Amino acid sequence: MKGALEERLGHRFGKASLLEQALTHRSAADPRRGMLDSNERLEFLGDRVLGLCMAEWLAERFPQEREGDLGKRLATLCSQEVIAPIAEKMGLAEALRVPPSEGRTGLRARATVLADALEAILGALYLDGGLDAARNVVRREWAAAIEVDAKPPVSAKNRLQEWTLGRGLGLPDYQHVSVTGPSHAPVFVVTVHAAGRSAEGMGESKRAAEQAAAEAWLGGLPA
Repeated sequence: MKGALEERLGHRFGKASLLEQALTHRSAADPRRGMLDSNERLEFLGDRVLGLCMAEWLAERFPQEREGDLGKRLATLCSQEVIAPIAEKMGLAEALRVPPSEGRTGLRARATVLADALEAILGALYLDGGLDAARNVVRREWAAAIEVDAKPPVSAKNRLQEWTLGRGLGLPDYQHVSVTGPSHAPVFVVTVHAAGRSAEGMGESKRAAEQAAAEAWLGGLPA
């Protein structure tokens, strides 16, 4: 499986332990090592590597756009909603190391888990082969996503904020209602209050729940 993944990445790891760590979910990490053998630290690094590679690419691809529009594209292309399907297409779910009990719960298929794993792999690529190794994967795997929107995309939260501010109604207020489930597979519930009306959203992260709440609020506007 790792050999097939390396082939897909176009990179043979000189330090195989980096790829192994990138594919180790927190639930499979060693508590005796403080869980430091999980992919969380590599995900932290890979998130920044993805941002740099994507910002560089966007500036090159859209030379006539202003910083604000490039920022909207960057936020979308580096979001869980875009990263997770790419990770799934790459076959990361099958390659992830999780305990057998967690494998049966569908943990590997969770969007947060897949997105974190792909970012961890980018971090591992950067450490093993430098920025070029990570850049090559980003430009190949995100090639379709970067061409989707002719105009810069606007998230549900931004659309809701533009709607309320445009009418002098102030900023939407997001309240985190609850979080349930285990620490490695939480479900967040968020309520947004705006213009005298509320809506609720759920997601695998606070950000995803906020986006879902904003989308639900906007969905209640008259057609």
